[in-house]
Amino acid sequence: MMTKTPIHVGLIGYGMAGQVFHAPTIDCVGELDLVKIKTTNPAAIDLAHERYPNTEVVPENDDILLDPAIDLVVVATPNQYHFPLAKKSIDTGKHVVVDKPFTITSQEALELIALAREKDIMLSVYHNRRWDGGFLTVRRLLEREVLGQIVEAEIHFDRFRQQLKGDAWREVDEPGAGVFYDLGPHLIDEALQLFGDPVELHADVRRQRSVGEVDDYFQLDLFYDNLKVLLKAGVLVKEPGPHYILHGTNGSYVKYGLDVQEAALKEGKTPKTLTPWGTDPKDLWGTLNILNRENALREKVKTESGNYVGYYQNIANALSGSLEPAVSGYDGYKTIKIIELAFKSHREKRRIPVTFE
Repeated sequence: MMTKTPIHVGLIGYGMAGQVFHAPTIDCVGELDLVKIKTTNPAAIDLAHERYPNTEVVPENDDILLDPAIDLVVVATPNQYHFPLAKKSIDTGKHVVVDKPFTITSQEALELIALAREKDIMLSVYHNRRWDGGFLTVRRLLEREVLGQIVEAEIHFDRFRQQLKGDAWREVDEPGAGVFYDLGPHLIDEALQLFGDPVELHADVRRQRSVGEVDDYFQLDLFYDNLKVLLKAGVLVKEPGPHYILHGTNGSYVKYGLDVQEAALKEGKTPKTLTPWGTDPKDLWGTLNILNRENALREKVKTESGNYVGYYQNIANALSGSLEPAVSGYDGYKTIKIIELAFKSHREKRRIPVTFE
Protein backbone atom coordinates (compact mmCIF):
# COMPACT_ATOMS: atom_id res chain seq x y z
CA MET A 1 0.00 0.00 0.00
CA MET A 2 2.99 2.33 0.36
CA THR A 3 2.83 5.32 -2.00
CA LYS A 4 5.60 7.74 -2.89
CA THR A 5 5.24 11.38 -1.90
CA PRO A 6 3.96 13.77 -2.93
CA ILE A 7 0.72 11.83 -3.12
CA HIS A 8 -1.27 13.09 -6.12
CA VAL A 9 -4.91 13.72 -5.18
CA GLY A 10 -7.95 14.06 -7.44
CA LEU A 11 -11.08 15.56 -5.88
CA ILE A 12 -14.39 14.59 -7.51
CA GLY A 13 -16.99 17.15 -6.52
CA TYR A 14 -16.48 20.79 -5.61
CA GLY A 15 -19.75 21.70 -3.94
CA MET A 16 -19.99 22.62 -0.27
CA ALA A 17 -18.15 19.52 0.96
CA GLY A 18 -15.32 19.86 -1.55
CA GLN A 19 -14.94 23.62 -1.11
CA VAL A 20 -15.28 23.81 2.68
CA PHE A 21 -13.92 20.55 4.06
CA HIS A 22 -11.81 18.58 1.60
CA ALA A 23 -9.79 20.91 -0.62
CA PRO A 24 -8.66 23.35 2.13
CA THR A 25 -7.48 20.60 4.48
CA ILE A 26 -5.83 18.54 1.73
CA ASP A 27 -3.96 21.71 0.76
CA CYS A 28 -2.56 21.98 4.31
CA VAL A 29 -0.83 18.58 4.23
CA GLY A 30 2.67 18.75 2.77
CA GLU A 31 2.70 15.15 1.50
CA LEU A 32 -0.53 15.66 -0.49
CA ASP A 33 -0.71 17.47 -3.82
CA LEU A 34 -4.20 18.40 -5.04
CA VAL A 35 -3.56 18.09 -8.76
CA LYS A 36 -7.11 17.85 -10.14
CA ILE A 37 -10.61 18.97 -9.17
CA LYS A 38 -13.65 17.77 -11.10
CA THR A 39 -16.55 20.21 -11.38
CA THR A 40 -18.70 21.68 -14.14
CA ASN A 41 -20.30 24.46 -12.10
CA PRO A 42 -19.05 27.80 -13.48
CA ALA A 43 -18.89 29.52 -10.08
CA ALA A 44 -17.09 26.53 -8.57
CA ILE A 45 -14.63 26.48 -11.46
CA ASP A 46 -13.79 30.14 -10.85
CA LEU A 47 -13.37 29.56 -7.10
CA ALA A 48 -11.13 26.54 -7.65
CA HIS A 49 -8.89 28.51 -10.02
CA GLU A 50 -8.73 31.38 -7.54
CA ARG A 51 -7.85 29.25 -4.51
CA TYR A 52 -5.70 26.59 -6.19
CA PRO A 53 -4.06 28.13 -9.28
CA ASN A 54 -1.74 25.15 -9.71
CA THR A 55 -4.61 22.64 -9.68
CA GLU A 56 -6.22 21.55 -12.95
CA VAL A 57 -10.01 21.77 -13.06
CA VAL A 58 -11.51 19.02 -15.20
CA PRO A 59 -15.07 18.37 -16.49
CA GLU A 60 -15.25 14.56 -16.34
CA ASN A 61 -14.83 11.97 -13.58
CA ASP A 62 -12.67 9.88 -15.90
CA ASP A 63 -10.20 12.76 -16.18
CA ILE A 64 -9.28 11.74 -12.63
CA LEU A 65 -10.19 8.06 -12.50
CA LEU A 66 -8.23 7.13 -15.63
CA ASP A 67 -5.22 9.35 -14.93
CA PRO A 68 -2.29 7.06 -14.03
CA ALA A 69 -0.62 9.90 -12.11
CA ILE A 70 -3.46 10.14 -9.55
CA ASP A 71 -2.79 8.14 -6.37
CA LEU A 72 -5.77 9.10 -4.22
CA VAL A 73 -9.35 9.87 -5.26
CA VAL A 74 -11.60 11.84 -2.91
CA VAL A 75 -15.32 11.36 -3.62
CA ALA A 76 -17.28 14.42 -2.47
CA THR A 77 -20.38 14.10 -4.64
CA PRO A 78 -24.08 13.71 -3.81
CA ASN A 79 -24.55 10.57 -1.73
CA GLN A 80 -26.06 8.31 -4.41
CA TYR A 81 -22.83 8.51 -6.44
CA HIS A 82 -20.51 7.51 -3.59
CA PHE A 83 -20.69 3.78 -4.25
CA PRO A 84 -20.24 3.72 -8.06
CA LEU A 85 -17.43 6.29 -8.00
CA ALA A 86 -15.62 4.60 -5.12
CA LYS A 87 -15.98 1.23 -6.85
CA LYS A 88 -14.57 2.56 -10.11
CA SER A 89 -11.73 4.25 -8.22
CA ILE A 90 -10.77 0.95 -6.62
CA ASP A 91 -11.11 -0.88 -9.94
CA THR A 92 -8.66 1.58 -11.51
CA GLY A 93 -6.16 1.07 -8.69
CA LYS A 94 -6.73 4.34 -6.83
CA HIS A 95 -6.80 4.71 -3.07
CA VAL A 96 -10.09 6.25 -1.98
CA VAL A 97 -11.56 8.65 0.56
CA VAL A 98 -15.35 8.78 0.48
CA ASP A 99 -17.27 11.61 2.09
CA LYS A 100 -19.90 10.57 4.62
CA PRO A 101 -22.27 8.82 4.37
CA PHE A 102 -20.02 6.07 3.06
CA THR A 103 -22.75 4.47 0.90
CA ILE A 104 -26.54 4.30 0.77
CA THR A 105 -26.76 0.65 1.86
CA SER A 106 -24.67 -1.55 4.11
CA GLN A 107 -24.32 -4.16 1.36
CA GLU A 108 -22.71 -1.56 -0.90
CA ALA A 109 -20.32 -0.72 1.94
CA LEU A 110 -19.34 -4.38 2.41
CA GLU A 111 -18.79 -4.76 -1.34
CA LEU A 112 -16.37 -1.81 -1.39
CA ILE A 113 -14.52 -3.12 1.66
CA ALA A 114 -14.07 -6.55 0.09
CA LEU A 115 -12.95 -5.09 -3.24
CA ALA A 116 -10.43 -2.77 -1.60
CA ARG A 117 -9.01 -5.64 0.45
CA GLU A 118 -8.71 -7.81 -2.68
CA LYS A 119 -6.81 -5.11 -4.58
CA ASP A 120 -4.74 -3.86 -1.60
CA ILE A 121 -6.34 -0.41 -1.79
CA MET A 122 -6.65 2.01 1.10
CA LEU A 123 -10.31 2.86 1.68
CA SER A 124 -11.38 5.48 4.22
CA VAL A 125 -14.52 7.44 5.07
CA TYR A 126 -14.45 11.15 5.87
CA HIS A 127 -15.61 11.15 9.48
CA ASN A 128 -13.90 14.45 10.23
CA ARG A 129 -15.91 15.09 13.41
CA ARG A 130 -13.45 12.86 15.26
CA TRP A 131 -11.20 15.91 14.95
CA ASP A 132 -13.78 18.29 16.46
CA GLY A 133 -12.52 20.07 19.57
CA GLY A 134 -15.63 19.05 21.51
CA PHE A 135 -15.25 15.38 20.61
CA LEU A 136 -11.56 15.41 21.55
CA THR A 137 -12.45 17.01 24.89
CA VAL A 138 -15.14 14.44 25.67
CA ARG A 139 -12.78 11.61 24.77
CA ARG A 140 -10.13 13.02 27.10
CA LEU A 141 -12.63 13.27 29.96
CA LEU A 142 -13.67 9.66 29.39
CA GLU A 143 -10.06 8.51 29.33
CA ARG A 144 -9.44 10.30 32.63
CA GLU A 145 -12.65 8.77 34.09
CA VAL A 146 -13.40 12.02 35.94
CA LEU A 147 -17.15 11.46 35.52
CA GLY A 148 -16.98 7.92 36.87
CA GLN A 149 -19.12 5.37 35.03
CA ILE A 150 -21.14 7.07 32.30
CA VAL A 151 -24.83 6.23 32.63
CA GLU A 152 -26.33 8.59 30.04
CA ALA A 153 -24.99 10.69 27.19
CA GLU A 154 -26.46 12.95 24.52
CA ILE A 155 -25.02 14.45 21.34
CA HIS A 156 -27.13 17.04 19.52
CA PHE A 157 -26.71 18.77 16.16
CA ASP A 158 -29.14 21.71 16.22
CA ARG A 159 -29.94 23.98 13.26
CA PHE A 160 -32.70 26.39 12.30
CA ARG A 161 -33.83 26.72 8.70
CA GLN A 162 -37.52 27.25 7.97
CA GLN A 163 -37.24 27.04 4.18
CA LEU A 164 -35.55 24.56 1.89
CA LYS A 165 -32.34 25.40 0.10
CA GLY A 166 -33.24 25.95 -3.53
CA ASP A 167 -30.34 23.91 -4.94
CA ALA A 168 -29.82 21.40 -2.12
CA TRP A 169 -29.89 17.80 -3.35
CA ARG A 170 -29.99 16.68 0.30
CA GLU A 171 -33.58 17.95 0.51
CA VAL A 172 -34.87 16.22 -2.63
CA ASP A 173 -36.59 12.84 -2.33
CA GLU A 174 -33.85 10.58 -3.65
CA PRO A 175 -31.68 7.82 -2.16
CA GLY A 176 -29.44 9.03 0.66
CA ALA A 177 -31.16 12.40 1.10
CA GLY A 178 -32.45 13.85 4.36
CA VAL A 179 -31.00 14.93 7.67
CA PHE A 180 -30.51 11.38 8.95
CA TYR A 181 -28.14 10.44 6.12
CA ASP A 182 -26.50 13.88 6.36
CA LEU A 183 -25.88 14.27 10.10
CA GLY A 184 -26.59 10.78 11.39
CA PRO A 185 -23.22 9.34 10.30
CA HIS A 186 -21.38 12.07 12.26
CA LEU A 187 -23.27 11.45 15.50
CA ILE A 188 -23.31 7.66 15.16
CA ASP A 189 -19.57 7.51 14.49
CA GLU A 190 -18.86 9.71 17.51
CA ALA A 191 -21.00 7.48 19.73
CA LEU A 192 -19.34 4.29 18.50
CA GLN A 193 -15.88 5.77 19.04
CA LEU A 194 -16.69 7.01 22.55
CA PHE A 195 -18.83 4.15 23.86
CA GLY A 196 -18.44 1.15 21.56
CA ASP A 197 -21.14 -0.91 19.85
CA PRO A 198 -24.68 -0.73 21.27
CA VAL A 199 -26.83 -3.74 22.02
CA GLU A 200 -30.13 -2.31 20.77
CA LEU A 201 -31.50 0.87 19.23
CA HIS A 202 -34.74 2.77 18.82
CA ALA A 203 -35.35 5.60 16.35
CA ASP A 204 -37.86 8.31 15.58
CA VAL A 205 -37.37 9.90 12.13
CA ARG A 206 -39.66 12.73 11.01
CA ARG A 207 -40.37 15.41 8.44
CA GLN A 208 -41.22 18.47 10.54
CA ARG A 209 -41.37 21.12 7.80
CA SER A 210 -44.45 20.88 5.61
CA VAL A 211 -42.47 22.23 2.65
CA GLY A 212 -39.99 19.35 2.78
CA GLU A 213 -39.80 16.08 0.87
CA VAL A 214 -37.43 14.18 3.17
CA ASP A 215 -36.72 13.74 6.86
CA ASP A 216 -35.41 16.81 8.68
CA TYR A 217 -35.41 15.46 12.26
CA PHE A 218 -34.30 12.32 14.01
CA GLN A 219 -33.77 10.97 17.49
CA LEU A 220 -31.76 7.79 17.80
CA ASP A 221 -31.46 6.03 21.16
CA LEU A 222 -28.57 3.58 21.51
CA PHE A 223 -28.86 1.10 24.38
CA TYR A 224 -25.85 -0.48 26.10
CA ASP A 225 -25.76 -2.77 29.14
CA ASN A 226 -25.59 0.11 31.64
CA LEU A 227 -25.73 3.15 29.40
CA LYS A 228 -28.13 5.00 27.10
CA VAL A 229 -26.83 7.34 24.38
CA LEU A 230 -29.23 9.76 22.68
CA LEU A 231 -28.35 11.21 19.27
CA LYS A 232 -30.57 13.99 17.96
CA ALA A 233 -30.64 16.46 15.07
CA GLY A 234 -33.22 18.80 13.62
CA VAL A 235 -33.55 21.96 11.55
CA LEU A 236 -36.27 23.70 13.59
CA VAL A 237 -34.24 24.45 16.70
CA LYS A 238 -34.08 28.24 17.05
CA GLU A 239 -32.61 28.09 20.54
CA PRO A 240 -29.87 25.43 20.43
CA GLY A 241 -29.40 23.21 23.43
CA PRO A 242 -26.12 21.65 24.55
CA HIS A 243 -24.03 19.88 21.94
CA TYR A 244 -22.76 17.31 24.47
CA ILE A 245 -24.33 16.12 27.72
CA LEU A 246 -22.70 13.41 29.81
CA HIS A 247 -23.94 12.12 33.16
CA GLY A 248 -21.85 9.74 35.24
CA THR A 249 -21.64 8.34 38.74
CA ASN A 250 -19.34 11.23 39.74
CA GLY A 251 -21.23 14.05 38.03
CA SER A 252 -21.93 15.75 34.71
CA TYR A 253 -20.33 17.53 31.77
CA VAL A 254 -22.29 19.88 29.53
CA LYS A 255 -20.99 21.74 26.47
CA TYR A 256 -22.74 24.18 24.16
CA GLY A 257 -21.69 25.19 20.66
CA LEU A 258 -20.57 23.37 17.53
CA ASP A 259 -16.95 23.16 16.48
CA VAL A 260 -15.59 26.47 15.18
CA GLN A 261 -13.64 25.01 12.24
CA GLU A 262 -16.59 24.71 9.86
CA ALA A 263 -17.53 28.37 10.23
CA ALA A 264 -13.92 29.45 9.66
CA LEU A 265 -13.59 27.24 6.57
CA LYS A 266 -16.85 28.61 5.15
CA GLU A 267 -15.33 32.09 5.47
CA GLY A 268 -12.37 30.95 3.38
CA LYS A 269 -9.96 30.73 6.31
CA THR A 270 -7.61 27.77 6.73
CA PRO A 271 -4.93 26.71 9.21
CA LYS A 272 -2.48 28.41 6.85
CA THR A 273 -4.16 31.80 7.30
CA LEU A 274 -5.66 31.66 10.80
CA THR A 275 -3.62 31.10 13.94
CA PRO A 276 -4.48 29.63 16.37
CA TRP A 277 -6.73 27.22 14.53
CA GLY A 278 -9.77 25.38 15.91
CA THR A 279 -9.75 27.27 19.21
CA ASP A 280 -13.05 27.47 21.09
CA PRO A 281 -13.92 30.84 22.67
CA LYS A 282 -14.06 30.67 26.47
CA ASP A 283 -17.82 31.19 26.56
CA LEU A 284 -18.21 27.85 24.74
CA TRP A 285 -16.00 25.85 27.09
CA GLY A 286 -17.95 23.03 28.70
CA THR A 287 -18.91 22.85 32.36
CA LEU A 288 -17.74 19.98 34.54
CA ASN A 289 -19.69 19.48 37.78
CA ILE A 290 -18.60 16.50 39.88
CA LEU A 291 -18.69 15.18 43.41
CA ASN A 292 -15.98 12.61 44.04
CA ARG A 293 -15.43 11.26 47.56
CA GLU A 294 -17.22 14.30 48.99
CA ASN A 295 -14.93 16.66 47.04
CA ALA A 296 -17.18 18.96 44.99
CA LEU A 297 -15.84 20.64 41.86
CA ARG A 298 -17.59 22.85 39.32
CA GLU A 299 -15.37 24.38 36.65
CA LYS A 300 -15.06 25.31 33.00
CA VAL A 301 -13.07 22.83 30.93
CA LYS A 302 -10.96 24.28 28.13
CA THR A 303 -11.95 22.75 24.80
CA GLU A 304 -9.25 20.84 22.99
CA SER A 305 -8.18 22.47 19.73
CA GLY A 306 -9.99 21.05 16.71
CA ASN A 307 -7.89 19.86 13.79
CA TYR A 308 -9.61 18.69 10.59
CA VAL A 309 -6.21 18.68 8.90
CA GLY A 310 -5.44 15.73 11.16
CA TYR A 311 -7.74 13.52 9.09
CA TYR A 312 -5.80 14.07 5.88
CA GLN A 313 -2.45 14.00 7.67
CA ASN A 314 -3.42 10.54 8.87
CA ILE A 315 -4.34 9.55 5.30
CA ALA A 316 -0.95 10.76 4.06
CA ASN A 317 0.79 8.84 6.84
CA ALA A 318 -1.17 5.69 6.00
CA LEU A 319 -0.27 5.89 2.30
CA SER A 320 3.40 6.73 2.81
CA GLY A 321 3.97 4.23 5.61
CA SER A 322 2.54 1.05 7.03
CA LEU A 323 -0.20 2.59 9.18
CA GLU A 324 -3.88 1.84 8.80
CA PRO A 325 -6.13 4.86 8.30
CA ALA A 326 -7.79 6.12 11.50
CA VAL A 327 -11.20 5.82 9.84
CA SER A 328 -11.66 2.51 8.05
CA GLY A 329 -14.21 1.42 5.52
CA TYR A 330 -15.63 -0.87 8.19
CA ASP A 331 -16.21 2.16 10.42
CA GLY A 332 -18.24 3.67 7.59
CA TYR A 333 -20.15 0.42 7.13
CA LYS A 334 -21.20 0.38 10.79
CA THR A 335 -22.74 3.85 10.59
CA ILE A 336 -24.75 2.86 7.51
CA LYS A 337 -25.87 -0.40 9.10
CA ILE A 338 -27.14 1.51 12.14
CA ILE A 339 -29.02 3.94 9.89
CA GLU A 340 -30.72 1.00 8.16
CA LEU A 341 -31.64 -0.53 11.51
CA ALA A 342 -32.88 2.85 12.72
CA PHE A 343 -35.27 3.21 9.77
CA LYS A 344 -36.51 -0.33 10.49
CA SER A 345 -37.04 0.63 14.13
CA HIS A 346 -38.99 3.72 13.09
CA ARG A 347 -41.21 1.75 10.71
CA GLU A 348 -41.92 -1.03 13.19
CA LYS A 349 -42.04 1.26 16.25
CA ARG A 350 -39.85 -1.01 18.36
CA ARG A 351 -36.34 -1.59 19.63
CA ILE A 352 -34.05 -3.39 17.20
CA PRO A 353 -31.03 -5.54 18.13
CA VAL A 354 -27.75 -4.23 16.71
CA THR A 355 -25.53 -6.73 14.88
CA PHE A 356 -22.76 -6.21 12.34
CA GLU A 357 -21.35 -8.54 9.68
